[in-house]
Amino acid sequence: MRSHAVVLSLVLFSALAFSAVAQQTNEQPAAQSGRRTTQAPAAQPSTPASTEPEPAARSRQSEQQQQQPARETERERAEQPQQRGGFGGATITTFKFDMKETPPSVTHHQLTVGGKTLRYTATAGRLPIKNGEGVTEALMFYVAYTLDGAEVGTRPLTFAYNGGPGSASIWLHMGALGPRTVVMGPQGFMPQPPFRVHDNPYTPLDRTDLVLVDAIGTGWSRPADAAAARKYENPEGDIEGFGEFIRLYISRNERWSSPLYLFGESYGTTRSAGVAGYLQGRGIVFNGIGLLSMALNFQTLAFSPSNDVPYPWNVPTYMAIAYYHKKLSPELQQAMDACQGDPNAPCAPLQQAEQWAITDYSAALARGDSMTAQQRQSVIDRLAQYTGLSKQIIDEFNLRIDVGTFTHNLLLDQRLRAGRLDGRYTLPEPGFPGGRGGPGGSDPASTQTAGPFTMTFNNYVRTELNYKTDIPYYTSAQQSGMFLWSSGGSTPAPGGNQGFQEEITPLRAAIVGNPFLKVLVMEGYYDLATPYYQAEYTMHELNLPARYQSNISYERYWSGHMVYLEQKSHAKMQHDWNTFIDQTQGR
Repeated sequence: MRSHAVVLSLVLFSALAFSAVAQQTNEQPAAQSGRRTTQAPAAQPSTPASTEPEPAARSRQSEQQQQQPARETERERAEQPQQRGGFGGATITTFKFDMKETPPSVTHHQLTVGGKTLRYTATAGRLPIKNGEGVTEALMFYVAYTLDGAEVGTRPLTFAYNGGPGSASIWLHMGALGPRTVVMGPQGFMPQPPFRVHDNPYTPLDRTDLVLVDAIGTGWSRPADAAAARKYENPEGDIEGFGEFIRLYISRNERWSSPLYLFGESYGTTRSAGVAGYLQGRGIVFNGIGLLSMALNFQTLAFSPSNDVPYPWNVPTYMAIAYYHKKLSPELQQAMDACQGDPNAPCAPLQQAEQWAITDYSAALARGDSMTAQQRQSVIDRLAQYTGLSKQIIDEFNLRIDVGTFTHNLLLDQRLRAGRLDGRYTLPEPGFPGGRGGPGGSDPASTQTAGPFTMTFNNYVRTELNYKTDIPYYTSAQQSGMFLWSSGGSTPAPGGNQGFQEEITPLRAAIVGNPFLKVLVMEGYYDLATPYYQAEYTMHELNLPARYQSNISYERYWSGHMVYLEQKSHAKMQHDWNTFIDQTQGR
C-alpha cells in the first residue's frame, strides 16, 4: 500500500477539520464572577535544559526578537513566497513563532462530585521543549487541575490528550475529564446555541490530578519554526516532545513520586504506547495507561484490495450501527434489545457476529475466487444479515465492505449518511445519488460537536481560567496551514520495513519492563474510526505470557469514538477509570 494512505485515513480520528477559532484580544486579568476566584499568575521556576541529546541547535534569536514584550504573538512570515508541502496539508512552510515563555495563569475553583466538595487549582500555560543546548524549539500548551490540600507526592497524576494526528485535546478536556464540560444533549447531540458549560459530575478529579496537553502545532502549542515543526510533527518526534513535556512537568511540580498515568484517545493511544516505551527507557515508569478508541496497528484500519485484515473486525460494529438505525431483521433487533439493560453484560448477538467474522468470513476472504458459488452466497447472506445492507451491494463489492461503502449505503433509502466517528449521527448524503461515500464531506459527529466545543472552550479559558491571548486555538492543526506532519507509514521489522505504522512493540516493551503496569482498553460499539473488535485483536498480538495478559482489561460502551458524548457511557467511563486508578496506584 502507499505509505501515506494509512496516515491520511486516520487524520480525522478525533473530530478534526473544524472552523478556525475566532481571535480575541489580549487583556489584563479580569475579576472572576460567582463562586470562582482568581489570583495573579504565579512566577515559574527557572527553566532547566533538557538532558536528552538533540540535533544541532538553531541559531539564537536576534536581539530584537529577544526584546519583544511578553505578550504572545502570532507567526512572523518570511519574505519569500509561501510554499506548499507536507502530509499535514501545510500551505505555509516558512514561519516563526515567539518562543518567549510567560508565567501561567493560576485560578482557584470548587465543584461537587459524588456529593463531595472538591476545591482545586487550575493552571493554564505553556511549557518549553528545549534541545540539548537549551534552545526552545516548541511551546506546549496545557491546563492542569490539581486538588487543593492533597499530598502531591502520593496523589495520582494523569496526562491526557487527543490524537489525530493534528487534534487538540479540547475533546477530552471539555467533553470527558475536565471539571467543567460542554452541555450537550443526553445522547451527545448538539443543543441549540448559545452553548454553555457546567460542572462535570463525571470528572475523575476526585481520584487523580489531571494535565490536558496539546500536541505541537495544535491548540496553543507552537513550534519555533518550520525546522522544529518537521522535527516534532511526525510519529517519533511527537513521542519525544510529549516525553520531554512529561519529564519537565513532573520536575517543575515535584511529582516524581506520584503514581503516573497516561490517558490517550484515538491517535493519542498510538502516542501513549510510544511514550510509555520511550520514557521507560529513560527511567520514568507508569502505573497505568488508558487507551480510549485505540489505534496501535494501522494495518487493521487501512482498507485496500490487497489488505483483507480490516474487514472482519468491522462486522460487529456494522451490526451495532445497523441495530441503532433499525436496519436488522425483527428477530435480530429483538435480540439486540436485550443487550441494552446492563452495559457491562456481554451481548450475545454481537458475540455471534464476532465469532463468525474471525472464522467463516476471514476464511472466505482468504479463499477469494476459489470459493464455490454456494459458499459465496452463504457469506453474502450472513453479511447482509449482520450489516443491514442489501445482498446486491455485498456481491457488487466482492464481500468487502469498507467504512465509506457502509456509511453511504446503510441509510441510502433516507438519503442519509451514517457517521464514521459515531454511527448514531447522520447527515444528508452529499454524494447522493452518485458516489459511494468517499472521504469528502464532514463527519456527522464532527459537525455536531465542533461548534459547542470550540465556542465554549474559548470562552471558558478566558473568563474562568483567565488565560488571555490573541493567537487562535487550533482544534485541528490543519486549520493553521502550517501543519507539516509526515510519516513514512512504516515500522522497522525483520526483513525490512513493514508498510504500516504500529506502536505494539513499544507498548509490549513497557508492559514486560514493568510487571505492575496495567492497561485499560475502552471502546465504543458505534465507532468505525477505531472499531472495538480490532482493538481487542491488536492487544492479543502483544505475545505476552499469561501473567502479563492479566494486566490488560477491557470495557465497551454503547457510544461512538468519543464515548463520553453519550451520558450513560460517560458515567460508566468515569466509574471504570476511577476503579482502574484505585486498583493500580500502589497504596
